[in-house]
Amino acid sequence: MSHALSESESKALLAGFGVPCSPERLAADADAAAEAAEVLGFPVVAKLSAAGLAHKTERGLVRLNLRAPDEVRDAAADLLAAARPDDGEVSVLVAPMVRGVRELIAGVHDDAQFGRCVMVGIGGVLAEAIGDVAFRLAPIDAADAGGMLDDLRGQDLLGPVRGEAEVDRDAVVEVLLALSRVATERPDVSSVDVNPLLIDAAGAPVAVDALVELVP
Repeated sequence: MSHALSESESKALLAGFGVPCSPERLAADADAAAEAAEVLGFPVVAKLSAAGLAHKTERGLVRLNLRAPDEVRDAAADLLAAARPDDGEVSVLVAPMVRGVRELIAGVHDDAQFGRCVMVGIGGVLAEAIGDVAFRLAPIDAADAGGMLDDLRGQDLLGPVRGEAEVDRDAVVEVLLALSRVATERPDVSSVDVNPLLIDAAGAPVAVDALVELVP
């Protein structure tokens, strides 16, 4: 049976393969969260963190654009109070607030018929409803990754949008190649979901949430 890593554990694994992730710190309590925010620099985001904890946004477990220690302290206290018994051991993840209006989704999935695939699509909380995704069997090369981006219907989102730069396609290709390496070099990884892969104002991709599942 598979088991899921926490967000911080998932991003640490992916960063080891070259997926760009923002710096972050885990805090056991509200005071530690405020201290972490001061080290990282404001504004920050705070999230409840636990192994396998998904759908944090839907549960109201994310606090954005926190600009002062007291704001972080109050948010962290609220997050810890919102934990459920089945969440297990929890902490608060604090990270810099990454600015961007566009979100992609990327990952690794095992297809029952074809095998291990790399995926990319238009991401965010409505990713499943939009269903604009492309797949290729792993391993992939740069041409495959570029073709995946070309397959997306939402091409306008990859160009300049609302004053933000065109998406750095080469950088997104590198993310997909990193995921391909995860797929081929880590047989114990049963799935990877990076959602969102946020596109910052300069057009660069940053994994701001991730969930990795492992099998024995």
